[in-house]
Amino acid sequence: VQLQASGGGLVQAGGSLRLSCVLSGSIFSRNDMAWYRQAPGKQREWVAGITKDGRTGATDSVKGRFTISRDNAKNTLYLQMNSLKPEDTAVYYCKVTSPYTYWGQGTQVTVSS
Repeated sequence: VQLQASGGGLVQAGGSLRLSCVLSGSIFSRNDMAWYRQAPGKQREWVAGITKDGRTGATDSVKGRFTISRDNAKNTLYLQMNSLKPEDTAVYYCKVTSPYTYWGQGTQVTVSS
């Protein structure tokens, strides 16, 4: 199994980024997926999740700004991030959460004020 995340970068506050995460070696449509992030000096935290059936959830701090989605035909998980704030600066990780757990490598998101 491999999870390849991309799309991070440097953006000004108020800007947008879209993260992508491609899964290979597993049947993507059968997996629940999630995005996590870890800011410097802080614990890794759950950002948003999506079930294999398309049900979504997000942490309160990103609701209304971030949208998680998936394209099963492309084996790809997305995180659309709008109205970015400096406090969103972190390394973002994608994760398979069910029926097994598997972490992808992170992608750095830096939001300047």
